[in-house]
Amino acid sequence: MKEWIRYEKAATELIKIVSDLRLDKSIELIIFRRELHDKSISDILDIHSYANKIVHKPISIMDTVMIVKEIAKLNLSPSRIDLGKLTAEWLQERNNFENAAAFVNNKLKDFIGVEKRVLEPKDVILYGFGRIGRLAARELIAQAGKGQQLRLRAIVTRSNSEADIIKRADLLRTDSVHGHFPGTVDVDAANKALIINGHYIQMIAASKPEEIDYTIYGIENAMVIDNTGVARDRAGLSKHLQAKGVSQVLLTAPGKGDIPNIVHGVNHTKFDMKKEQIFSAASCTTNAIIPVLKVIEEKLGIEHGHIETIHSYTNDQNLLDNYHKKYRRGRAAVLNMVITETGAGSAITKVIPSLKGKFTANAVRVPTPNVSLAILNLSVKRETSKEEVNALLRDAALNGDLVEQIQYSYSNELVSSDVIGNHCASVVDSPATLISDDKRNTVIYVWYDNEYGYTRQVMRLAKYLADVIRLRYY
Repeated sequence: MKEWIRYEKAATELIKIVSDLRLDKSIELIIFRRELHDKSISDILDIHSYANKIVHKPISIMDTVMIVKEIAKLNLSPSRIDLGKLTAEWLQERNNFENAAAFVNNKLKDFIGVEKRVLEPKDVILYGFGRIGRLAARELIAQAGKGQQLRLRAIVTRSNSEADIIKRADLLRTDSVHGHFPGTVDVDAANKALIINGHYIQMIAASKPEEIDYTIYGIENAMVIDNTGVARDRAGLSKHLQAKGVSQVLLTAPGKGDIPNIVHGVNHTKFDMKKEQIFSAASCTTNAIIPVLKVIEEKLGIEHGHIETIHSYTNDQNLLDNYHKKYRRGRAAVLNMVITETGAGSAITKVIPSLKGKFTANAVRVPTPNVSLAILNLSVKRETSKEEVNALLRDAALNGDLVEQIQYSYSNELVSSDVIGNHCASVVDSPATLISDDKRNTVIYVWYDNEYGYTRQVMRLAKYLADVIRLRYY
């Protein structure tokens, strides 16, 4: 018990330094993709337990506090630093350095000097305020920090009467799936605005995006995140650019035609942000499967495959049997498993061209409100094993370009509700991986929070498009 109290005191110290670095210097600290900001003492200690048991990195709270104190002494540029990775490296390499200060200075030498990365904040407008819109609002506020990245300035809905604004505020405060919003949401009815954790957000009513003048609210050069899904082609989405004060449009659905469909972490660097103004964050399923497919294609090669998505029901289905323009989706969503089509198969080619013509795909909507499962049945180009496939995906989750997208799970007890609120696009269920007798066919199970995990991918892409990505040590 005495030892545990010592750990709790250290966690309290860590919480204070993490908060100061975030709010004073725009430096965000994580431990193997798990957030440290706004966490309780128990949360902090649980994250350290996760690092030991799941990621196999034997670090203690005493180690991380020592390292974070050295970080706080440096004049670092705005950055996002994996404290878990840094501390694990210290334990492995400390004999090569005089002390922890020398180690941290060496590892973060390229981050020292605020002039190396000066961030210009980007105004953001949420066009639509449904499931993804409200989660995006939560994330924009939660990630605001010092205010040097994305700033939520306005939300556009069909109506902004006082009654409607009050209802939307209530929907933001609490959610049947994602729980209570950990902050304050106040209504300024007279000025048609919400005040969320001190952020003043204009509530605008409009049905024609091209007619809105955002500049009258002091909004300039803004990014519109369109989460309505009403317009998905260039002609429809270009209407946002006709509005005063808008410079970029990001669609939270698959884009049609020549609109770039982007899975952040995979193909986001392949587009010229200066030549294009309209982008798509693709679909939740595309964001879940593409990171895993990229790893397997690059390491083993894929001959062909099939994607079956076990997907939670969505708002486009009926609660009770009624007419629907698509087959089967008219049947009661909460009572039936419903076979339906998915665009995941065609979306694969848009992101990874080498897989063109190699996939079929289908979906089954099931009676759960959130979290979905993609089953990847892949024929690979050489013999492999369950151990190799899992090792490749585990490495991708810990090292390289996909550490924000892939999480690797060892749990034999993982079920869908465990994935609610997971910030990664893909959660690889390693115990469930299968290999055929000929060692050329593998089945990989990938969980994903089709609401929150996808929204986090949208936020990553939005930051990249706005050029407000901080320096990263992962």
